[in-house]
Amino acid sequence: MSYQVTLKPSNHQFSVEDEETVLEAALRQGFDLNYGCRNGACGSCRGKVLEGGVTYGDHPRDALDSEDEAAGQALFCQAMPTTDLVIEAHEIGAVKDIPIKTLPCKVAALERLNHDVMLVKLKLPATERLQFLAGQYIDFLLKDGRRRSFSIANAPHEDDFIELHIRHVEGGRFTSEVFDAMHTKDLVRIQGPLGSFFLREDSTRPVIFMVGGTGFGPVKGIIEHVLAKRMERPMHLYWGARAKEDLYMDAEVKGWMRQYPLIRYTPVLSAPKAEDHWQGRTGYVHEAIAADYADLGSCEIYASGPPVMVYAGKEVFEKQGLDLQHYFSDAFEYQKD
Repeated sequence: MSYQVTLKPSNHQFSVEDEETVLEAALRQGFDLNYGCRNGACGSCRGKVLEGGVTYGDHPRDALDSEDEAAGQALFCQAMPTTDLVIEAHEIGAVKDIPIKTLPCKVAALERLNHDVMLVKLKLPATERLQFLAGQYIDFLLKDGRRRSFSIANAPHEDDFIELHIRHVEGGRFTSEVFDAMHTKDLVRIQGPLGSFFLREDSTRPVIFMVGGTGFGPVKGIIEHVLAKRMERPMHLYWGARAKEDLYMDAEVKGWMRQYPLIRYTPVLSAPKAEDHWQGRTGYVHEAIAADYADLGSCEIYASGPPVMVYAGKEVFEKQGLDLQHYFSDAFEYQKD
């Protein structure tokens, strides 16, 4: 049996399935409620039950005393509905609402996605979660004081791990360590979430994503968030790469298209190999967008990847009517030291 939850003051609604907590259901459906540890200890997810009832079963609720509970307070990371609910809870609306944390992590998985991209999954301590907006990034805090930034490639509702797509930079000290010396169960320190590259959900403009290489990572997180939230907003993903093997999650993107008809996908190769037998678009990705959209005045563009691509797109798109207040970018500055 499922129950309906109405959020105040936004009046957003979502459903909660059997044995599911209010927070789990909200995140699964793309509603960003405030939370911290997700185990009942910190109290970040606290809100008020205005109508209806909840149960905690065997779930801990250390951050809620009997007096708070009698006053209608609830820990939504542990509370499960027993009826339809009307609740008062804080929804994350901007970066300023999310605390930046410094946390230890364990390397949970390493998987080669192609010849030079590694999928890295980080597991946070059992008492911690990292709340973030889809598209933001984290910094690795290295022992010698250096920092290395990588975009989060998963959506906020799938936060059991932090997923990163790390490309091996020739001569790059840290990325070489990732490919040659990092192992599962290694301990690392991170800080985040950081950055302002995230979908502006208050806009109704058609969205164009321009990504190059592993710039696909943060956009993957954004699109997965869109799918979870069931937004009805046209989106066109352009993925620029050198050769076919560099489109390292091409099959996943095509799966999105089957799931969500409002998503279009145009891969663009700048140097396809003979064995690719490539029949698709070639050249530079920003030029493909410019050719397809003569007037960008009504669009919103999110650009992620190499700086040369990000800056070239900005210059060309402005000439084709794009208001640059609707151009959002995450330029990947690769460092070798």
